[in-house]
This record gives sequence, structure tokens and C-alpha cells, in this order.
Amino acid sequence: MLKSLKISNYALIEELYVELDQSFTIITGETGAGKSILLGALGLIIGQRADLSALKDQSKKCIIEAQFNIEKYDLHLLFKQNDWDYDRHTIVRREITPNGKSRAFINDSPVNLSQLKELGDQLIDIHSQHNTLTLNNNLFQLKLIDSLADNKSLLSDYKLAYSTYKSFKKKLYQKEESIVKAKAEENFLQFQFDELDQLKLSIDEDEELEEEQSSLEHMEETKASMNHALNVLVYQDENATDLMRLGKSQLSDASKFNKIVEELNERLSSLLIEFQDITNEIESENNNLEYDPDRLEFIRNRLSSIYSLQKKHGVSTNQELIDIKSSIESKLVEISNFDNDIEELKLEVSKIELLLNNYASDLTARRNSAAPILESKVKELLIRLGMKNASLTVKVISNQEFSSSGKEDIQFLFTANKGLEERELSKVASGGELSRLMLAIKSILARKVKMPTIIFDEIDTGVSGEIADKVGDILKLISKELQVVSITHLPQMAAKGNSHLKVYKEDIDGETRSFIKVLNNEERIEELAKMLSGSKMSVAAIDNAKALLNQ
Repeated sequence: MLKSLKISNYALIEELYVELDQSFTIITGETGAGKSILLGALGLIIGQRADLSALKDQSKKCIIEAQFNIEKYDLHLLFKQNDWDYDRHTIVRREITPNGKSRAFINDSPVNLSQLKELGDQLIDIHSQHNTLTLNNNLFQLKLIDSLADNKSLLSDYKLAYSTYKSFKKKLYQKEESIVKAKAEENFLQFQFDELDQLKLSIDEDEELEEEQSSLEHMEETKASMNHALNVLVYQDENATDLMRLGKSQLSDASKFNKIVEELNERLSSLLIEFQDITNEIESENNNLEYDPDRLEFIRNRLSSIYSLQKKHGVSTNQELIDIKSSIESKLVEISNFDNDIEELKLEVSKIELLLNNYASDLTARRNSAAPILESKVKELLIRLGMKNASLTVKVISNQEFSSSGKEDIQFLFTANKGLEERELSKVASGGELSRLMLAIKSILARKVKMPTIIFDEIDTGVSGEIADKVGDILKLISKELQVVSITHLPQMAAKGNSHLKVYKEDIDGETRSFIKVLNNEERIEELAKMLSGSKMSVAAIDNAKALLNQ
């Protein structure tokens, strides 16, 4: 419920503050006085885009602030999801700065426009002749039937199942697409795998082979060098081994008399042992060295195969080739399992499809039951609104495929005149007829769901005084369920309100400003009399105004 509205520096309004009645508020005023300005301000509160030209004084900030009592709207979850501070007396504020920037706040928490609109849709429904176009919208028509059928819980279950169904269908489609592509490249992958697998690669094999290749290719130089070393160290008459032994013998004699020489002799003894071991190993390795042209040819061919695959796959090590082989093997295993995966997914789709069909069938049954109820109630209200020959048929059209809302579409067929065939709303209903039809529908909804504050902008346009009286009765009835605000030019309608606000404008200091005031009983009589007879009030007009208020 909208409790109060405060506007600063907006259009013709410099400062304005108004509190609204919780049931039925009437707003009147001359054309151009500023009634549409109020709607524009409220539009900003519920997330409509701001326009810098709306600032009255371009050097100052525009502020629009509305206070709502939201305790009946069950909005705790919405506030929790958006991390807003919940308060049953919630304040929504919109600011437009002189540089054109717009900011919005919910209980002083900054929010973006989409968040503001999300909350605004739960708080205010601004209805004008333009809004009646939503009646032509099949989605709105479906939501209407679902509201009357109490389908909220069932529809929630259906949509959850539908989301799961779509997810599995998408996975199935992607898997089937993947298998087509995979099967096309399976032979190539198998060829690549076989090519790598046949090599039986080990991680450091290429480095070891390169070392062995180098050894075989330089075998002659190696043996020549080793033979020369052995000659110097062992085989010559004056070789290094004999010279070291002679040196040790000399030190042994001297070590008897000198401790340092004794230590040096021991070190030389150890060195001689190590030296002899080295020469033995050189001799053994020299004897084992043998040039093998067949082995060298094998190594060259093997390395050539390895290098070729490395180049082919754009890598430089055996480890990378082994990783590629492993990856290809995984893909081949995945391809071999595709058929099983697809069968499992098809089974899941069938299961969820069965559940979805059950929900859809229940929705269809409930919608078919709700359709004639809506038709009957709408006809009853339209008769009261002066459309005795009007009729509405709710057509439930079955579909073969699932949609996000079930397996049917809803279509409203309408005629306002006797003897004329019912057709789609957009093709047969005038603006005034649509307004009254929408009023009838919202009257029905008001008793069924917790709707927000409804603001009717001249819903009585184009109707007679008698019908305006009926429209007012219906709005009065709706106001027992929720807060109703109606902007009107007709006194019959204006007399129905529990509260009456008048919008007017004055020229002050060379500029025009809009104001609003709550009328007391005497002021209401005067305003109604003016609406009945013009600016020159007659005694009859005043008596008529009193009679309207006393009805």
C-alpha cells in the first residue's frame, strides 16, 4: 500500500507531499494541472527511465520518495535475495542529478533500475488506456487464467520440471551433435593413436638414443684416444704407473724419519690405488668398445621416427607425445561410450517427460475449469458497466510441444455487440471497451490474488455518467481488497472515493507550479459542483454534489 509520496523539483512541482487513503482515493483537477505529473513521478518510483528534462530547476537535484506498507505482500524472500534491509514500512527513493545521472534506493540501499522495477511490479499497477493493450497479450491472458485457477504451486512444480527437461534435452542434443563429429574423426584419431602406440615411447628414450648415437658415430676417435691414454699410463717403458710407484718407494724410505713425509706417502699410496683402478677401467672399456653399424642404423631410424612425430604434433619432447597419446586414447574411449551415454540421457528425458506430462495435464484441466468461470464473471461485470451484449470467450488451445507454461495457449475472443462474431480482442475492441474489460478482469483478480496498489488513469474516459457511476461502484468494491487510486474527470466517479485529492496549479513569481491538497467535505462538495456545472456553481449543482456524496 502506498502511504505517502514526496516530490521535489519535478516538472511543475517544486515541493509536494501527500498521504494516501488505504482504500479508495480520487484525484481530480483541470486538464494540465499536473495529474499526469503524479503518474510520471510514480513511474520513476517503479523503475521507468528518467529524463533530464523532467527537472523543474536544471541546477538542482530532483527527488521522488514513496513510502509503502508492504507487510501483506510477502516480499521477505525478494528482499533477502537482493540483500536489502526489510522493513514493513519500506521507502523507495529516486534521484535525478543536474548532470542527468539517476540513482535509486530501497530503504537507503542503492539499487539498479532492473531491481527497482522488480520491486515496483510488486507495489504499484498503473493502469491507463495504454495498459489495456496487455489484454491482447497471450502471456497476460494465460497468467490471468492461472491466477483464477490457483495454479501458482502447480505451475512452479511444472516450471522446475520443465527447466530440468530442457537441460537434459540440451545435453542430449549436444551429445548427439558430438557423436556425429566424433564419428567423423574417429578413424583419424585411431590412426594417430596407433602411430604413437606402435613406437612404445619411453620418457627419456630420445635423449638416451642421441647419446648412444653420438658414441657410435665417434667410436674410432674414442678408441684412438683411449689407446693413447693407456700407452701413456700403462704400456710405455716409462709410464705414469711405474713413475708413481717409484715415487712412492722413495717417500717410503724418507717417511721413517719425517712424520709429514709419512702422511704424504700414505696419501700417495691411496692415489696409486685409485690410479690403478682408473687405468683398469679404461682398459676394460676400451676392450668393450665395438663399432656396430646395424645398431647405429637402428638408432638413426628410431630417432627419425620420434622426431617426425614430434614435428607432426608440434612438440619437442617424448613426454608431450605420451600426453597426446593419452588424450587421444581418452577421446576414443569417450566415443566408444557415446552410445551408452545417449541411451542414459534418453532414459532421463523420458522420465522427466512423464512427470512433465502429468503436471501439464493437471494444468490443462484446471485452466479448462477456470475459463468458463472467468467468462461468466466478466459478462456479469460488463453488464453492470453498460455492455449488456458483450461476451468474452476464453479459448484453451492445445499444443503438442511443451512450453515454459504448459501445453496450451490462451486466446481471448470478444464481441461488444449482439449478433457479431467473437474475434481476437485487438481486432474488435475499442479503447473504451478494453478499459472496461480490463476493469472487470482486475476486479475479479482483486478478490483472488494479493495485487499491489492499483492506479487507474481516467478509466472512465468515454463513458456516460450512469456508466461512470457503475465504474465507481466496481472500483469501490475493489478497494475493499486493495488500495485503489483513480484519476477522473467525472463527478459520479469522484464522489465514490474515501479520500479526494485535488491537483491544481498557480502562477507564483512569474512561473507556474503544481500543488495537491486533500479536500475536506465542504471542499469536496465545491469540487464536485464545479465538475457538474463548471466554474459558476449553481445551487442545483451544489445540491447534486451533496446528493452524490450521500449516496
